[in-house]
Amino acid sequence: MSNPLYVFDMDDTLINGDCAMIWNTFLVEKGIATQHDFLAEDRRLMALYAAGEMDMEDYLQFSMAPLANMPIEHVHALADECVDSHIMPRLYPQAKQLIAQLSRDNITMVIISASVTFLVEAVAKRLGISNALGIDLMQINGCYSSTILGVPSYREGKVTRLESWQMAQTDAYSDIHFYSDSINDLPLCLHADFTYLVNPCPRLKAYQAQPNWTVLHWQ
Repeated sequence: MSNPLYVFDMDDTLINGDCAMIWNTFLVEKGIATQHDFLAEDRRLMALYAAGEMDMEDYLQFSMAPLANMPIEHVHALADECVDSHIMPRLYPQAKQLIAQLSRDNITMVIISASVTFLVEAVAKRLGISNALGIDLMQINGCYSSTILGVPSYREGKVTRLESWQMAQTDAYSDIHFYSDSINDLPLCLHADFTYLVNPCPRLKAYQAQPNWTVLHWQ
């Protein structure tokens, strides 16, 4: 019996925009991120990400600095506020329809993202998706640090994290359907049985002739 697993990248795939960048803009609006040229540095680093050249440890050291002494409960409350006010309005209508259909059909869904886990979980909760994998961070004295805990869900790490998640499940899945836009997700695109390129970046689009790959134009 067929039991497919649907796996979604988050940024620029389900959401029309990068949630980490939206979050950082939100922190500036709230007066929490006050470093001079914070958003300019964010754009510089995310340009490296788009090119497949970003060092995740460098990015986290930069992006988590404004939250260094903030209690985790406060971070989660802010993440929920940001998702409701800034991120959910950017949900692609096609993504909303697909998730609703998969929910009606009782199909298991997973969001896996190179964003930090607390942000991925906040988005997944709002979408009604119970499985969310992001970059886990070490906690120190009730606050998030910038130190990665375990394998980061970034590049090849997404395959590792998804396989670990599957091993922990009681169900076996007949095939994996993966949706992404980014060249950073090429390893998981190649790992999946069916791959859907959502408004793909030029480098990922170059692989579109792969068997069982489909290009989607969402707006």
